[in-house]
Amino acid sequence: AFKGLLSVFGAAIALVFGLLLFLYERFRVALAVMAMPLLAAGAVFIGLWITGIELNISAMMGMTMIIGIVTEVAIFYVSELQGLVRDDEMPFEQALLSAGRNRLRPIAMTTIAAILALLPLAFALGQGSAMQQPLAIAIISGLIVQLPLVLLLLPVLLKLLMKKEAI
Repeated sequence: AFKGLLSVFGAAIALVFGLLLFLYERFRVALAVMAMPLLAAGAVFIGLWITGIELNISAMMGMTMIIGIVTEVAIFYVSELQGLVRDDEMPFEQALLSAGRNRLRPIAMTTIAAILALLPLAFALGQGSAMQQPLAIAIISGLIVQLPLVLLLLPVLLKLLMKKEAI
């Protein structure tokens, strides 16, 4: 079962990257956006290690879910950036900052709401919740790093990769 979930995780990464290539039609933008969920998935291992929980099937499911969740947030940031560059004809560097300012509150609120909703599972409160504890910890770990990744690292990567090109 673990081997099967690893293949599902790999397929999720490949399908999301294909979607990003189709959506943006630029390898560099897709690469920058894809770096966010991969780094957030790495945070899952740190979260599991801190809590002393082993990587199991439930945690792997959470790690696979993080790929989609973090990619969605990164797509929202990039779509805001595209709108600012296209509509306002704003300089790229200024648009990177404005997109972060415009998306800070929605990204923070959805991240915090998801973390708070998963906390009872992460603390294994209630009957049967111990089985889903690794899933909750995996998702919470990925969500915690999602905010700085998308709002701080993604603009830096886009600036480095895009250089003078418009997005």
